[in-house]
Amino acid sequence: MAELKNRSAYFEYAIEDKYIAGIVLTGTEIKSIRAGKVSFNDAFCYFSRGELFVKSLHIAIYSHGTYANHDPLRERKLLLTKRELRKMENKLKERGYTIIPLRIFINEKGLAKMEIGLGKGKKLHDKRESIKQRETERELRRYVK
Repeated sequence: MAELKNRSAYFEYAIEDKYIAGIVLTGTEIKSIRAGKVSFNDAFCYFSRGELFVKSLHIAIYSHGTYANHDPLRERKLLLTKRELRKMENKLKERGYTIIPLRIFINEKGLAKMEIGLGKGKKLHDKRESIKQRETERELRRYVK
């Protein structure tokens, strides 16, 4: 199964809550996701009329697609329960919160799902701390072997 992670999300943001959302896709988009042709560069989620959308998530054009191929950067609707949407919308009204796509995966039923995180942007000193922590963990693993 394909699992594609947004590596820079954990470096740029302090994630507080995580949600699993369904994605509204076309046929060639799901085939590109299964092939692993997804880029999370600058992808973010936003609310429009009470619905959640993901913007600038690049799903590459399917190589064997015909005239019915999709637009790689189109906005895609995310499917969550009303209670989850209301909870996230209230958190977004607080200053500094944003919704970031963390990973895309195919579940047991063969459906594409997206894990999204509610987090705050890290400051420069927080990023330095993350780098320092990663380096110490790497050294510890080196000495344990």
